Amino acid sequence: MGPGFITEVDATIWENIEPYTSDLLQRELSCSGCLESLIADASELSEHVSEAGALLYIEMTCDTENEDKKVAFLTFVSQVSPKLSEFSDALNRRIVNHPSVEELPERYDLMLRAIRTDVEIFREENIPLGVRETELVTESQSITGAMTVDFNGEEMTFPQMGSFLESNDRSERESAWVAMSERRMQDHDRLSQIFDELIGIRHQMALNAGFESYTDFMFKARHRFDYTVEDCLEFHNSVESVCMPILREINQERSKGLGIGDLRPWDVNEKTGSGPDIHGRSPLRPFKTVDEMVKGLSEMFSDISEDLGGMFERLVEMDTLDLDTRKGKAPGGYQYYLEKSRVPFIFMNAAGLQSDLETMIHEAGHAFHSLYCGHLELIGERDYPIEFAEVASMSMELLTQPWWNKFYDAEEANRARRTHLEGVVFLLPWIATIDSFQHWIYANPSHTREERAQVWQSIRDRFGSEMDWGDYTDFRGLSWQQQGHLFGAPFYYIEYGIAQLGSLQLWKTQMKDPQKALDDYANAMRLGNTRTLPDLFSAADIKLGFDESHFTSLMGDVEEALSELPI
Repeated sequence: MGPGFITEVDATIWENIEPYTSDLLQRELSCSGCLESLIADASELSEHVSEAGALLYIEMTCDTENEDKKVAFLTFVSQVSPKLSEFSDALNRRIVNHPSVEELPERYDLMLRAIRTDVEIFREENIPLGVRETELVTESQSITGAMTVDFNGEEMTFPQMGSFLESNDRSERESAWVAMSERRMQDHDRLSQIFDELIGIRHQMALNAGFESYTDFMFKARHRFDYTVEDCLEFHNSVESVCMPILREINQERSKGLGIGDLRPWDVNEKTGSGPDIHGRSPLRPFKTVDEMVKGLSEMFSDISEDLGGMFERLVEMDTLDLDTRKGKAPGGYQYYLEKSRVPFIFMNAAGLQSDLETMIHEAGHAFHSLYCGHLELIGERDYPIEFAEVASMSMELLTQPWWNKFYDAEEANRARRTHLEGVVFLLPWIATIDSFQHWIYANPSHTREERAQVWQSIRDRFGSEMDWGDYTDFRGLSWQQQGHLFGAPFYYIEYGIAQLGSLQLWKTQMKDPQKALDDYANAMRLGNTRTLPDLFSAADIKLGFDESHFTSLMGDVEEALSELPI
């Protein structure tokens, strides 16, 4: 059929989509050219369906307390997604089993590799399990989205509470942390029940597909063609040997600077390394309002390059940003690319913190990636590997550091840079924590909650900050519940680590040749999903690696940069 296969269609309703799926499954195919037309038309249908689902998800996460929006999203998940799964499998089989498939140009090689993998693991009996999985994940998001605390006479969201955890008043930090942890504990049992059911569902899906474990199943499902479970374990070991000594040194400086003995949970954020300033200076506050943040970012990206400035202006003009924190909004941040419109949507919970600025720059990096490769014709060509998607976002955090004076005076800008680099040191062990935990969870799917808490604690001992938890060891044993990826994006976390190593290499390039770093970034992002993961790294003049020497080289650069920044 070619361009214009679909004009306009409400793709939230299966009856509207079905005529197009029938055409694609029944169309006569006599040559490789016919197969290419089929792939192009299927891509166009996928754009419509993807965007319809994206908009429902966005609406739901922006307002988790709105029952109509939740029902609309879950109706799509339960009534449209299962039929789409069956259709996709039938179409995939039609493509890979067609006699002309070997005649397709090289352009389709990566796509066919992914399709063959999807055909290999698809099982019809997993469709209802997937629907139930999404229902449970949505419930977990509603639970966390509804969490607020009464503090200082006001009802506050958790992002708003983050400011009190940077307070110079230790008793205020403690009160804030205790209020948040007690609020989390109110829902811990239901979240554990949800997680228990998710583990059972996921293990069954793996068994149905002929795998011994969900780990093996997910390495196929996530198209991890270029690294292995053993590589992930090597990553964990490299983090332990290279990053942990630096992390401990930073924490010793913190204890000494704050004039305290043992650190307590309210003295340092174990994931980000953030906390009170050790010299008692006021917490970093880069902006007061979202509008102020957006204006500053617009100026910053324009100063960095005409390219990035123009793309950020497009984001602002398209009005696809939901950035304020509010009650009922799902936690976290994300960028969702609307495939039909070719427009990125950015979601986050800004409360005026330095971490919010970093989050917005991170999500802008994802949006730039989407815009850079938006020219690629097929949806499969734009569907870049997650590991490289995170290079786009994490690199942007590092590459923008020299321009953070848009938000700060000279001293504060240096503090912000130092905070961010220390955050890199803390993030890599947190990534190893979450990934290691997931490997254990799905290798031992029949574990008890008590065993889970014990293993989590032991992993925290390996990769966490040394601190006195006092009466809060029960909370520590359940603190994995704060990481939404464990519920909603299983096995999605090592990608951040792989990407952080890539982004540090681009940052290294920037220190020698700023223009080359921007060019390498743009050249690689324009490729979308048209190269293998190692080749995408090569296109940015960086390498994919997990070994200790690779870590040592990059973390040495971080240590050197930290030594040059005032404490």
